[in-house]
Amino acid sequence: MNFSKLKLAIARLTQNSLTRNTLWMLLAQGLRIVLQAAYFVIIARVLGPEQYGAFVGATSLIAILAPFASLGSGNLLIKNVSRNRGLFAQYWGNALLMIVVSGFGLVVLVLLIAPALLPKTIPLSLIVLVCLTDLIFARVLDVAGQAFQAVLWLSKTAQLSILPQVTRLIAALALVRLFAHPQALEWTFLYLISTAVSALIAVFMVHRLLGKPKLALSQIKLEIAEGFYFSIGLSAQTVYNDIDKTMLARLASLQATGIYASAYRLIDVAFVPVRSLLAAAYTKFFQHGASGITGTMNFAKRLLPLAGLYGVGVGIALFFLAPFVPYVLGNEYQEAGQALRWLAPLPLLKALHYFAADTLTGAGFQGLRSAMQVIIAAFNVLVNLWLIPLYSWKGAAWSSLASDTVLVLSLWIAVAFIYRQQTQTSEEKA
Repeated sequence: MNFSKLKLAIARLTQNSLTRNTLWMLLAQGLRIVLQAAYFVIIARVLGPEQYGAFVGATSLIAILAPFASLGSGNLLIKNVSRNRGLFAQYWGNALLMIVVSGFGLVVLVLLIAPALLPKTIPLSLIVLVCLTDLIFARVLDVAGQAFQAVLWLSKTAQLSILPQVTRLIAALALVRLFAHPQALEWTFLYLISTAVSALIAVFMVHRLLGKPKLALSQIKLEIAEGFYFSIGLSAQTVYNDIDKTMLARLASLQATGIYASAYRLIDVAFVPVRSLLAAAYTKFFQHGASGITGTMNFAKRLLPLAGLYGVGVGIALFFLAPFVPYVLGNEYQEAGQALRWLAPLPLLKALHYFAADTLTGAGFQGLRSAMQVIIAAFNVLVNLWLIPLYSWKGAAWSSLASDTVLVLSLWIAVAFIYRQQTQTSEEKA
């Protein structure tokens, strides 16, 4: 009897679109963890902390500008197509155009500013290769995944999220096979090739299953400001997540960068289940947002307790498992275990702030969200300028924890204030 009830409960869960899509993303992210862990361990061990730090230093700088390569066109695609499927062709076409135009413009910008922000030991050719990878091909991959996300076909989004991890694992194995003493530059070349192959496959899938692109230049002009808000928000998010790696490379050492970056990568892996839930729920935030922040707030309250409990549990697990990190990455990463313990609260803090942020975005307050994220990004940079020269990666860890804590408080205060205002307005009208 109990078995029959369990089967019935499972059947009901799988019929729920949010649950089904979350399971798809969780399955994909689970496979991503395995694949990422495999090629991350290979690259970290083969390159060593200094060469790995050079690669991370370049990718972290470029990641700050990467959201501007699409100018929020993927988010606009999700927002509008989730409400009107007939708009797909024009938003898909506009997104590809924005990536080509903005992406190559940003490549030039990076080449101009990189000498002032990165150590001279990082070759310019490495920076160029990372630019092409992360500003062009990786953005095409992102938007292709968002195209399927917009129509709630998350099984395809999940497949596209796995694809680059497969090609990068193949690239990592090729690095070991082809080069006797591999350097960061050789890995970056293979990183470009593997990502480009994935992007071409992703575009083919979208064209075949959803339709061909169509340009609507007038629509770009109408929504450029909103798209810019999305880009600013994503860029600011990257700043307080990743600028510390770039600043460590400049203000401390490449070895400290490699140690800290490896610990932060493990935090990212631990956050995968919550990220899967957020990806599955993102489109629905826009749908619930049609009724204002009341709709998105009520939707967030259904999901947040589960994500919060997971954040607490995984943070405790990371703290106690940290001493095993050197056994996986090698003896050169002894300090990475200590760094992981410092960063263990981040999964909980990130869960709390992402749900508050998506509550604002879904209700049409992306501009407010972006403004708050920019303030936190500036705060993060200032604190890093103070702490990194004094305490190296420990200063970066303190800055990261402080930034995420302030962001959590700020976003939820904003949500509560707007929610209260809209509730009072509704009561007055009634």
